[in-house]
Amino acid sequence: MIINKSFVSSGLLAASLVILSAPAMAAESVINPAEKAELRHDRREIHRDRREIKQNRKEILGDRKELQGDRKELVRDRQELRRDIKSGAGKAEIAQDRKEIRDDRKEIAGDRVELARDVKEQKSDKQELRQDRKEFHRDLKSAVKN
Repeated sequence: MIINKSFVSSGLLAASLVILSAPAMAAESVINPAEKAELRHDRREIHRDRREIKQNRKEILGDRKELQGDRKELVRDRQELRRDIKSGAGKAEIAQDRKEIRDDRKEIAGDRVELARDVKEQKSDKQELRQDRKEFHRDLKSAVKN
């Protein structure tokens, strides 16, 4: 019986300590309005960065499809040039085929430049996302400390 009373009394003591220290601990982790605004701003930046990365992925996928289509068109134009040469087509027809091949090569070069630009932009957006996440965590830690 004495043991039961001591367990109960020690439980009450522990509970009372927790209850009495709760306001002090709550005051430790109160985040002031300026810090809340900063954290909201950081979250919005992170969300924006994620959206940009997702958009960049779509652009890169589109650029790769466009590049692949241009390469296929180049192959078709070369085959057409070979057929025209074998069949003895006129000079105008062969000149037109060669012009189409030159245009296809220019398109492919432009597609490569655009794809490289999009990949570079995506890398910078990923870096910016990492920095924003670090800033958010740093601000959160400082807000909780204060």
